Amino acid sequence: MSHTSRQSANTSNVLSVIMGGGQGTRLFPLTKERAKPAVPLAGKYRLVDIPISNCINSGLRRIYLLTQFNSASLHKHISQSYKFDHFTGGFVEILAAEQTYADTSWYQGTADAVRKNLIHFMNHEWDYLLILSGDALYRMDFRRMIDQHAETGADITVATIPVGRREAGSLGIMQIDAERRITRFVEKPKDPALLDQLKLPPAWYAPLGIKGEGDLFPASMGIYVFNRDIIRRLLDNTLTDFGKHIIPNAIQNLRVFSYIYQGYWEDIGTIRAFFEANLDVTNELPRFNFFDMAAPIFSRPRFLPGSKINGAQIDHAVISDGCIINRAVITHSIVGLRTIVGSGTVLNRVIVLGSDYYESIESIVEHEKAGKPPIGIGTNCRIENTIVDKNARIGNNVVISPAGKPDKVDHANYFIRDGIVIIPKNGVIPHGMVI
Repeated sequence: MSHTSRQSANTSNVLSVIMGGGQGTRLFPLTKERAKPAVPLAGKYRLVDIPISNCINSGLRRIYLLTQFNSASLHKHISQSYKFDHFTGGFVEILAAEQTYADTSWYQGTADAVRKNLIHFMNHEWDYLLILSGDALYRMDFRRMIDQHAETGADITVATIPVGRREAGSLGIMQIDAERRITRFVEKPKDPALLDQLKLPPAWYAPLGIKGEGDLFPASMGIYVFNRDIIRRLLDNTLTDFGKHIIPNAIQNLRVFSYIYQGYWEDIGTIRAFFEANLDVTNELPRFNFFDMAAPIFSRPRFLPGSKINGAQIDHAVISDGCIINRAVITHSIVGLRTIVGSGTVLNRVIVLGSDYYESIESIVEHEKAGKPPIGIGTNCRIENTIVDKNARIGNNVVISPAGKPDKVDHANYFIRDGIVIIPKNGVIPHGMVI
């Protein structure tokens, strides 16, 4: 199919569903007070902006987001970010977990979440249900996947990405035949002999359009396309998860195909993955390019002023809107919305998630009387390998570094996860504190 015909593919017969995720324990403490899809990303976005933007750029404008835990900030972000006019028929709607007379339980897994909302989905006209995860960083034109799904006569299509042997042990691996049909699914295979059975034959790389060398394994991306009648039939049971239960069972007697994706994809499921994916954006040639206006990433319009730089030295950094940065030194860091950085401060490999508001003079005076510094980062601080969550108050002459400390620490003022210090949302680091 030509690129032109793909662009004009019919998308009115597709309903998109984004999974809001569970408690997000591996991203704690960033998920202490917010749902995983609401975690800030690259200075001014949220994780959920990625799948929603991919849908919009693919011409898919009927989008449901299923949520359960700490969803207040996510609801606020969605309601203030995505509004379609009355004539497109498009929407981004949140379906929060709810108890009913028939069922008083919360979502037990991805399949269970879709099952409990199937009554809402079936009120719409659609042929294909596109199911997406809400915590990965990637850019994909879903029309290509839907086109392949229709052309192969598939019942289910699973998006996969070829990964190396080292990554395969932590992902769900699909075994496929030369026609891309999935014949086997193995969750997180560790046995080398088993991996040898699952790897793609190198002779298939060119026919399948795969670019790469060495052993490659098709890993599930948590992106699925289901036919309308198939999803209803597959969920007529008590199985709770697509990856663990529904897909492996369906392979036995349904036409389940792999859509092979070639491009950048990062599962932002841990603090380390979140930290490295964000810092990669500061590189001259980042693996994920937010400057690609052919498929832009959308978010909430905030109408903030341009950032003010007062004599700072900045190298390989992303500075978001509305910041005031005094004579600081900032390298390989992301400075989020409305961040204030004091003179003499050095930030190296730091992600500052920013602030939700500017603090008033009255508030600053009141907090200073209580021994608390203003929102932002004070003067003469030294901070490295740290995530500073929103509205944090870091005083003057503070030193923060994970060097020489355990990989996991729970402290009254901070946390350490995967060797990275996290100052929690609304956290307070007093003047002169050394971490």
